[in-house]
Amino acid sequence: MGAFRGAFDIKPAQGGRVPLPAQRRRWLGEFLKTYAVVIIGYAGFYLLRTNFKSAQPFLQDQIGLTTTQLGTIGFLFSLTYGFGGLLLGFFFDGRNTKRIVSALLIGSGVVAIAIGLTLATAKNPFGYLILLWSMNGLLQAPGGPCCNSTMNRWTPRRYRGRFIGWWNASHNIGAMIAGVLALWGANTFFHGSVVGMFVVPALVAIPIGVWGLFFGKDDPSELGWDRPEAIFGEPESKADIVNEGVSKGQILLTYVVKNPAVWFLCIANVAAYAVRIGVDNWNVLYTRQVLGFSDYTAVNTTIALEIGGLAGSLLWGYVSDRLGGRRALTATICLVLVIAPVLVYAHATTPAVVYPALFFIGFLIFGPVTLIGISVIGFAPKSATVVVNAVPRAFGYVFGDSLAKVLLGRIADPEKEGLHLFGHVLHGWGATFNVLIASALVGILCLAVVAFFEERMLRDDRAFTEQKARLDRGSDQDPTARPGAVGDTESEDLK
Repeated sequence: MGAFRGAFDIKPAQGGRVPLPAQRRRWLGEFLKTYAVVIIGYAGFYLLRTNFKSAQPFLQDQIGLTTTQLGTIGFLFSLTYGFGGLLLGFFFDGRNTKRIVSALLIGSGVVAIAIGLTLATAKNPFGYLILLWSMNGLLQAPGGPCCNSTMNRWTPRRYRGRFIGWWNASHNIGAMIAGVLALWGANTFFHGSVVGMFVVPALVAIPIGVWGLFFGKDDPSELGWDRPEAIFGEPESKADIVNEGVSKGQILLTYVVKNPAVWFLCIANVAAYAVRIGVDNWNVLYTRQVLGFSDYTAVNTTIALEIGGLAGSLLWGYVSDRLGGRRALTATICLVLVIAPVLVYAHATTPAVVYPALFFIGFLIFGPVTLIGISVIGFAPKSATVVVNAVPRAFGYVFGDSLAKVLLGRIADPEKEGLHLFGHVLHGWGATFNVLIASALVGILCLAVVAFFEERMLRDDRAFTEQKARLDRGSDQDPTARPGAVGDTESEDLK
């Protein structure tokens, strides 16, 4: 435990304070170093995650695994990934999350090499793969929340949306590279063996993790700087000020367990994931079997969706910045608009209509998918970013993913009886689209409620900063006043 603290603690710089103008001049250059680590590092996680999808046909042909076995392995990854962020997030909060991301990437790479060795040596690797792939899910689970924590420490509210949104696009890039890298590595170095589809991505990811350990700073205080809000003259979060020195348990209770905004965001994230995964997981099957598209045309529907998602990740965070940090409001607008392309997709019969519909579904649904994570960290102090970000992620990944894959699959399956719900039978592809639209409506309702909470929080932060500034001015004018005790009533009001 002591070694962990030594390696992953935030260590403020010793010495004199750097003047604010100098901090402002140097901020972009120093932040971009850290930003490069979280972008490249998070893309690295996808090299060691999406490679499994590409490897599945080869695991069947070369290793003899069945579709059911592959599904079991993938499901257990989802479980450890969904809940691992919650379990580890509480422990990682307040630590040097940039270094933790890098260490987790190294660990994930080591697990991938172990999978390669297992495939090369074990006669029946199914049980080992369950254990190792589940371990990979656990190691990758805190990656996104830890990246959010680092970016949250570096960015003021006015820039946070765009930078986290642009970072979110790194997973699209990593996912697009993963399959090509895995197959190239297997064919080039392992004579086409599936072993190379795990070992080669690991040999790329591990050096990225080592580099990330030492490049950039996790927190401006490590340079002797102030908080980003002070650097840019922005109102500081009331939650950050009043919770200095408060225990993690109390922060978790106050800002997560007792915070209705977090739970509304959890439900909204389930709804957003249901739409996203519900389209993404079934678009190839639907367009090929129902619409009669060729194999090539059906597979390319995924590209249209991913390009739209990439564009949405790049844009919507910036839009929310321009709207004064109103993430939930922006996400609500996206979910309202996404209903239109979902309806177009449900009635489309040709690629000329399906491709644009999928592009706009990806473009719009990645608004709430990105912004819910940014919104939720605004309701808690920076010392709780990892765990508070992990809560809606866990709900979205476990429940939204399950709804989109399991329930929609049952509804669409012509050989099943469908889903009986409140005296109605949901059956067939038409019913699946109705479920997607219903999910969007639930998300809209929840995000509209959060938008109200968010507006109140923004107003409270501005009022708190103004009051704190008045107290500070009063303290400066009275040299006998004790810091933080300029009138007992006013000091209590700040809390």
